[in-house]
Amino acid sequence: METTDEGARVPVWARETPRRRPALTREAIVDAAIALADAEGLAAVSIRKVAAELGARAMSLYSHIERKEDLFDLMYDQVVAESHIEEPQPGWREGVLAVARATRATMLRHPWMIDLASQRPRVGPNGLRHGEQSLAVLAGVPLDVAGKWRVMTAVDDYVLGHVIRDALEGRSGHGRMTREERDEVFLPYVMDMVRGGGYPNLAPLLERGVPVADDNFERGLKWLLDGLAADLSLP
Repeated sequence: METTDEGARVPVWARETPRRRPALTREAIVDAAIALADAEGLAAVSIRKVAAELGARAMSLYSHIERKEDLFDLMYDQVVAESHIEEPQPGWREGVLAVARATRATMLRHPWMIDLASQRPRVGPNGLRHGEQSLAVLAGVPLDVAGKWRVMTAVDDYVLGHVIRDALEGRSGHGRMTREERDEVFLPYVMDMVRGGGYPNLAPLLERGVPVADDNFERGLKWLLDGLAADLSLP
Protein backbone atom coordinates (compact mmCIF):
# COMPACT_ATOMS: atom_id res chain seq x y z
CA MET A 1 0.00 0.00 0.00
CA GLU A 2 1.05 3.58 -0.62
CA THR A 3 0.33 6.74 1.31
CA THR A 4 -0.40 9.95 -0.59
CA ASP A 5 0.39 13.47 0.63
CA GLU A 6 -3.16 13.69 1.95
CA GLY A 7 -2.63 10.55 4.02
CA ALA A 8 -4.98 8.36 2.01
CA ARG A 9 -3.88 4.80 1.27
CA VAL A 10 -3.80 3.86 -2.44
CA PRO A 11 -3.63 0.26 -3.74
CA VAL A 12 -0.68 -0.47 -5.99
CA TRP A 13 -2.86 -1.13 -9.05
CA ALA A 14 -4.45 2.30 -8.59
CA ARG A 15 -1.16 4.13 -8.65
CA GLU A 16 -0.19 6.10 -11.73
CA THR A 17 2.25 4.17 -13.89
CA PRO A 18 5.58 6.03 -14.14
CA ARG A 19 5.97 7.47 -17.60
CA ARG A 20 9.05 6.45 -19.49
CA ARG A 21 10.59 8.70 -22.08
CA PRO A 22 9.82 7.17 -25.48
CA ALA A 23 12.74 5.97 -27.51
CA LEU A 24 14.48 8.83 -29.28
CA THR A 25 13.56 9.01 -32.96
CA ARG A 26 14.56 11.17 -35.89
CA GLU A 27 10.96 12.38 -36.14
CA ALA A 28 10.95 13.53 -32.51
CA ILE A 29 14.26 15.33 -32.99
CA VAL A 30 13.02 17.17 -36.09
CA ASP A 31 9.72 18.10 -34.40
CA ALA A 32 11.58 19.53 -31.42
CA ALA A 33 13.95 21.49 -33.65
CA ILE A 34 11.06 22.98 -35.64
CA ALA A 35 9.25 24.00 -32.46
CA LEU A 36 12.45 25.61 -31.19
CA ALA A 37 13.03 27.52 -34.45
CA ASP A 38 9.41 28.69 -34.52
CA ALA A 39 9.62 29.96 -30.95
CA GLU A 40 13.14 31.41 -30.81
CA GLY A 41 14.49 31.61 -34.35
CA LEU A 42 16.93 29.49 -36.30
CA ALA A 43 19.94 30.69 -34.30
CA ALA A 44 18.51 28.96 -31.24
CA VAL A 45 18.66 25.53 -32.88
CA SER A 46 21.63 23.42 -31.84
CA ILE A 47 22.09 19.72 -31.22
CA ARG A 48 22.68 20.43 -27.54
CA LYS A 49 19.57 22.58 -27.14
CA VAL A 50 17.34 20.17 -29.07
CA ALA A 51 18.62 17.35 -26.88
CA ALA A 52 17.75 19.38 -23.78
CA GLU A 53 14.22 19.91 -25.11
CA LEU A 54 13.89 16.13 -25.45
CA GLY A 55 15.45 15.37 -22.10
CA ALA A 56 18.27 13.49 -23.80
CA ARG A 57 22.05 13.69 -23.97
CA ALA A 58 23.45 15.58 -26.95
CA MET A 59 25.56 12.60 -27.97
CA SER A 60 22.45 10.42 -28.28
CA LEU A 61 21.15 12.64 -31.09
CA TYR A 62 24.19 11.96 -33.24
CA SER A 63 23.06 8.38 -33.82
CA HIS A 64 20.10 9.89 -35.71
CA ILE A 65 21.50 13.23 -37.01
CA GLU A 66 25.17 13.37 -38.01
CA ARG A 67 25.45 17.16 -38.17
CA LYS A 68 23.39 20.29 -37.78
CA GLU A 69 23.11 20.87 -41.53
CA ASP A 70 21.40 17.48 -41.83
CA LEU A 71 18.95 18.59 -39.16
CA PHE A 72 18.26 21.81 -41.07
CA ASP A 73 17.60 19.79 -44.24
CA LEU A 74 15.10 17.59 -42.41
CA MET A 75 13.40 20.57 -40.76
CA TYR A 76 13.03 22.39 -44.06
CA ASP A 77 11.65 19.42 -45.94
CA GLN A 78 9.18 18.58 -43.20
CA VAL A 79 7.56 22.02 -43.17
CA VAL A 80 7.51 22.15 -46.98
CA ALA A 81 4.83 19.46 -46.75
CA GLU A 82 2.53 22.14 -45.32
CA SER A 83 2.59 23.89 -48.70
CA HIS A 84 1.16 20.91 -50.59
CA ILE A 85 -2.23 21.62 -52.13
CA GLU A 86 -5.35 19.65 -52.84
CA GLU A 87 -5.46 18.31 -56.37
CA PRO A 88 -6.72 18.78 -59.01
CA GLN A 89 -7.38 22.50 -59.56
CA PRO A 90 -10.04 23.81 -61.99
CA GLY A 91 -7.58 25.80 -64.13
CA TRP A 92 -3.97 26.95 -64.41
CA ARG A 93 -4.61 30.29 -62.71
CA GLU A 94 -6.45 28.73 -59.80
CA GLY A 95 -3.68 26.17 -59.45
CA VAL A 96 -0.90 28.75 -59.43
CA LEU A 97 -2.83 30.83 -56.89
CA ALA A 98 -3.28 27.79 -54.64
CA VAL A 99 0.44 26.95 -54.76
CA ALA A 100 1.48 30.57 -54.15
CA ARG A 101 -0.90 31.06 -51.23
CA ALA A 102 0.06 27.78 -49.59
CA THR A 103 3.77 28.52 -49.99
CA ARG A 104 3.43 31.98 -48.49
CA ALA A 105 1.33 30.72 -45.56
CA THR A 106 3.92 28.05 -44.79
CA MET A 107 6.81 30.51 -44.83
CA LEU A 108 4.93 32.96 -42.63
CA ARG A 109 4.38 30.20 -40.08
CA HIS A 110 8.06 29.26 -40.27
CA PRO A 111 9.99 32.43 -41.24
CA TRP A 112 13.32 30.71 -40.58
CA MET A 113 12.74 28.93 -43.91
CA ILE A 114 13.94 32.12 -45.60
CA ASP A 115 17.36 31.78 -43.99
CA LEU A 116 17.66 28.12 -44.92
CA ALA A 117 16.46 28.63 -48.49
CA SER A 118 19.12 31.29 -49.05
CA GLN A 119 22.01 29.08 -47.93
CA ARG A 120 21.89 26.18 -50.39
CA PRO A 121 19.37 23.95 -52.20
CA ARG A 122 17.38 21.78 -49.80
CA VAL A 123 15.30 19.37 -51.88
CA GLY A 124 13.93 16.34 -50.06
CA PRO A 125 10.84 14.21 -50.75
CA ASN A 126 8.38 16.95 -49.79
CA GLY A 127 10.32 19.51 -51.82
CA LEU A 128 10.11 17.25 -54.86
CA ARG A 129 6.38 16.88 -54.31
CA HIS A 130 6.05 20.65 -54.13
CA GLY A 131 7.93 21.00 -57.43
CA GLU A 132 5.78 18.32 -59.02
CA GLN A 133 2.59 20.08 -57.95
CA SER A 134 3.91 23.40 -59.18
CA LEU A 135 4.29 21.95 -62.68
CA ALA A 136 1.10 19.87 -62.49
CA VAL A 137 -1.11 22.95 -62.13
CA LEU A 138 0.24 24.10 -65.51
CA ALA A 139 -0.43 20.77 -67.24
CA GLY A 140 -3.04 22.30 -69.55
CA VAL A 141 -0.94 25.32 -70.51
CA PRO A 142 0.55 25.20 -74.05
CA LEU A 143 4.17 25.58 -72.93
CA ASP A 144 7.03 23.11 -72.85
CA VAL A 145 8.30 21.99 -69.45
CA ALA A 146 11.03 24.66 -69.43
CA GLY A 147 8.43 27.36 -70.05
CA LYS A 148 6.23 26.04 -67.27
CA TRP A 149 9.20 26.00 -64.93
CA ARG A 150 9.96 29.63 -65.76
CA VAL A 151 6.37 30.58 -64.93
CA MET A 152 6.51 28.92 -61.53
CA THR A 153 9.97 30.35 -60.85
CA ALA A 154 8.58 33.85 -61.45
CA VAL A 155 5.73 33.12 -59.04
CA ASP A 156 8.08 31.62 -56.43
CA ASP A 157 10.35 34.67 -56.67
CA TYR A 158 7.36 36.93 -56.09
CA VAL A 159 6.18 34.90 -53.09
CA LEU A 160 9.65 34.81 -51.52
CA GLY A 161 10.08 38.54 -52.00
CA HIS A 162 6.74 39.23 -50.37
CA VAL A 163 7.52 36.98 -47.41
CA ILE A 164 10.83 38.81 -46.92
CA ARG A 165 8.94 42.11 -46.97
CA ASP A 166 6.54 40.72 -44.35
CA ALA A 167 9.55 39.91 -42.17
CA LEU A 168 11.02 43.38 -42.65
CA GLU A 169 7.66 44.90 -41.76
CA GLY A 170 7.73 42.96 -38.51
CA ARG A 171 4.74 40.80 -39.39
CA SER A 172 6.71 37.58 -39.07
CA GLY A 173 9.98 36.32 -37.71
CA HIS A 174 11.34 35.99 -34.20
CA GLY A 175 13.14 39.09 -33.03
CA ARG A 176 12.13 41.24 -36.01
CA MET A 177 11.41 44.92 -35.52
CA THR A 178 7.77 45.83 -35.90
CA ARG A 179 6.81 48.59 -38.32
CA GLU A 180 6.09 50.84 -35.34
CA GLU A 181 9.50 50.17 -33.80
CA ARG A 182 11.25 50.76 -37.11
CA ASP A 183 9.37 54.03 -37.68
CA GLU A 184 10.29 55.23 -34.21
CA VAL A 185 13.98 54.62 -34.90
CA PHE A 186 14.34 55.64 -38.55
CA LEU A 187 11.39 57.85 -39.53
CA PRO A 188 12.63 61.11 -37.93
CA TYR A 189 15.95 60.82 -39.80
CA VAL A 190 14.25 59.88 -43.09
CA MET A 191 11.77 62.75 -42.86
CA ASP A 192 14.56 65.25 -42.17
CA MET A 193 16.34 64.02 -45.27
CA VAL A 194 13.37 64.16 -47.67
CA ARG A 195 12.28 67.57 -46.42
CA GLY A 196 15.64 68.89 -47.60
CA GLY A 197 14.28 68.86 -51.14
CA GLY A 198 16.45 66.15 -52.68
CA TYR A 199 13.70 63.52 -52.86
CA PRO A 200 10.72 65.11 -54.66
CA ASN A 201 9.05 61.77 -55.46
CA LEU A 202 9.50 60.20 -52.05
CA ALA A 203 8.49 63.27 -50.06
CA PRO A 204 4.74 63.25 -50.89
CA LEU A 205 4.52 59.51 -50.18
CA LEU A 206 6.25 59.76 -46.81
CA GLU A 207 4.37 62.90 -45.81
CA ARG A 208 1.11 61.10 -46.47
CA GLY A 209 2.27 57.80 -44.97
CA VAL A 210 3.30 54.68 -46.84
CA PRO A 211 0.13 52.61 -47.33
CA VAL A 212 -0.06 49.21 -45.71
CA ALA A 213 -2.78 46.92 -46.99
CA ASP A 214 -3.41 43.26 -46.34
CA ASP A 215 -4.34 42.71 -49.98
CA ASN A 216 -0.94 43.78 -51.33
CA PHE A 217 0.03 40.14 -51.83
CA GLU A 218 -3.15 39.26 -53.71
CA ARG A 219 -3.04 42.43 -55.79
CA GLY A 220 0.56 41.90 -56.83
CA LEU A 221 -0.06 38.24 -57.58
CA LYS A 222 -2.99 39.18 -59.80
CA TRP A 223 -0.83 41.68 -61.68
CA LEU A 224 1.83 39.02 -62.15
CA LEU A 225 -0.61 36.41 -63.46
CA ASP A 226 -2.36 38.94 -65.70
CA GLY A 227 1.02 39.85 -67.19
CA LEU A 228 1.96 36.21 -67.70
CA ALA A 229 -1.38 35.49 -69.33
CA ALA A 230 -1.04 38.44 -71.71
CA ASP A 231 2.58 37.69 -72.57
CA LEU A 232 2.02 33.97 -73.15
CA SER A 233 -1.50 34.26 -74.63
CA LEU A 234 -3.00 32.16 -71.84
CA PRO A 235 -6.71 32.16 -70.99
